Amino acid sequence: MLTKRIIACLDCEAGRVVKGTRFVELRDAGDPAELADLHARHGADEIVLLDISATHEHRGTLLDTVRRTAPQLFVPFTVGGGIGTLADASAVFDAGADKISINSAAIRNPALIGEIAGRFGSQAVVVAIDAKGDSRGGHEVFVNGGRRGTGRQVLDWAREAEERGAGEILLTSMDRDGTRAGFDCTLTAAVESEVSIPIIASGGAGSVEHFVEVFRNGRADAALAASIFHFGVHDIGELKRQLQAAAIPVRWPC
Repeated sequence: MLTKRIIACLDCEAGRVVKGTRFVELRDAGDPAELADLHARHGADEIVLLDISATHEHRGTLLDTVRRTAPQLFVPFTVGGGIGTLADASAVFDAGADKISINSAAIRNPALIGEIAGRFGSQAVVVAIDAKGDSRGGHEVFVNGGRRGTGRQVLDWAREAEERGAGEILLTSMDRDGTRAGFDCTLTAAVESEVSIPIIASGGAGSVEHFVEVFRNGRADAALAASIFHFGVHDIGELKRQLQAAAIPVRWPC
C-alpha cells in the first residue's frame, strides 16, 4: 500500500514565513531555512515553499531564499511563486528545488506545464489550484495569491492540467485556509475522481482527525499544513504516530 505523505508548507513574503486566514491577515512565523530544517527533522515527508507575493508583485521567485533553504533539507523540496517561464523554472531548479509549483502562470499559459514537464519530467511539475466555492455550488479557480477569480471551474482545470503534463495537483481550499476547521474532503474527493495523478490536500488542517478524514474520505495522496506545524499546535512525528494507530499508512520511522 502506498504511504500517505505529510507536507509542511512555508508561505514566504519578503524572505520570511508568514501565515494568515483565507489568504489574508498574515503574521510572521519565522525563518524559512530554519523552519524547513525543523519540519524535516520532525518527520515531514516533503517541504513546499511558496513565494506568495511574487506573482502579485510581478517579480521572480526569491532565489536567495531557495538557495539558503535547500541545503538544509534531506526530503523533497518544492518551490512555487513567480515562475512564469521555462527559464524561471530552470533557475529555481538550479537554486536547489526538486519540484516546482505553478499556478497563475499555468492559467495564463497552459502550454507552460508541458514545456516544463518536457524538460524536467512530469514528476517535477506540481500545478497548484486555489479553489473558492461559488454561488452555483461549484468551485472557481483563483490566481495572483487568491486575489483574482478566473471564471474557470476547478474540475475542468484539474483535468486539463493533467492532460498537459502535470505530475501532481496541490489543491487548496481558500474557504478553509488557516481556519483549522478541517480539510474540504468533498472538494478533494471530487478532484481525485477526475484525475489519475496524486492530489495534495491543503487548507483547514487543525487536528489529527482532519488528516484521517482527508486521507479516508477525501482520498488524498498527501496532506499539507502550515500554521499547526509552525506554531507548535502539532508535532509531525506525533501526528504520524497517531495516523499509523488509525491505520493510515505513513512513512516510518518518524
